[in-house]
Amino acid sequence: MSLVCWKCGASLAGMPLPLSRRDTCPSCRADLHVCKLCRHYDAHRAGQCRELAADRVADKTRANDCGWFVPRPEAYRGGGAVMAQPARSALDALFSQATGAEPAEADKPAKPPTSLDDLFRK
Repeated sequence: MSLVCWKCGASLAGMPLPLSRRDTCPSCRADLHVCKLCRHYDAHRAGQCRELAADRVADKTRANDCGWFVPRPEAYRGGGAVMAQPARSALDALFSQATGAEPAEADKPAKPPTSLDDLFRK
């Protein structure tokens, strides 16, 4: 798996390694020497870093001078519709009418009134 930008997913195959603090993505111009592209980044840990000796970095998306930085290939997580599509498909499958069950009486749309008497009938 080749290295990709943490923000847009563009390939970084032509970038010389190790990445310098000033390197940016050729596609979206995002900083690359950032916590979100690092092997030690973990959003579920306190301080969001697995390396206990690393200095705390407040903004995980801006370039920093961390000496523990090691880029990781799977840093790009996608976003928006790309991430939502599998969940949406699962929900559609869960709630689809493909099960053969008839919709409940309350779920059926009401027939529109054909006359004023139907509209104002109690």
